[in-house]
Amino acid sequence: MVLLEVCIDSLEGLRAAVDGRAGRLEVCSRLDLDGLTPTDELLAASVASGIECFAMVRPRAGGFVYDADEVEQMIASIEHMRSAGAHGFVLGALTEARDVDRDVVRDLVAQAAQLPVTFHRAFDVVRDRTAALEVLVELGVKRVLTSGGAKNALDGKDVLGELVVQSRGRITIVAGGGVRVGNASEIVRASGVREIHSSTVFVPPRV
Repeated sequence: MVLLEVCIDSLEGLRAAVDGRAGRLEVCSRLDLDGLTPTDELLAASVASGIECFAMVRPRAGGFVYDADEVEQMIASIEHMRSAGAHGFVLGALTEARDVDRDVVRDLVAQAAQLPVTFHRAFDVVRDRTAALEVLVELGVKRVLTSGGAKNALDGKDVLGELVVQSRGRITIVAGGGVRVGNASEIVRASGVREIHSSTVFVPPRV
């Protein structure tokens, strides 16, 4: 069975995800800005739903290169949301050269303690996906949300398949970006992913 993670930024979205029996929630604010750290109200309601909740850790829109103050803000957000019951976190940080920022990601994973971390679609702009995936495995990241570097997961399905092969079960590849009921089966069949990510609620394919 393929797991559907539903991205929400409102109580209305939460209700739809609960009614649609989403397998996991990515809880954030401002989906119009590609997702920021969620409000306390939405996170609390999401945790109370009984569905596994991964909280976005992103202090601002824009790029993924963070200064020291922003990193401290992200660390504080993780501690706060861990105390609020989040089951995992979604985050990402890059260097100016578009590599994974090892130091920042290491510190954020450490702050998450034993809770799982997903590296978000900052992965789609790294300069070397193969190398970046190995760094994330080394740092203890559990999942990577990616479209395979394409504008959507359907266009990136072949690269997603390459990442699944490279991962060798060490890290989970989550297909995200334009995933809908009409293309989910093709994405899953072509890539071999077993987790998909969408802002739309639907029954995931049985492949």
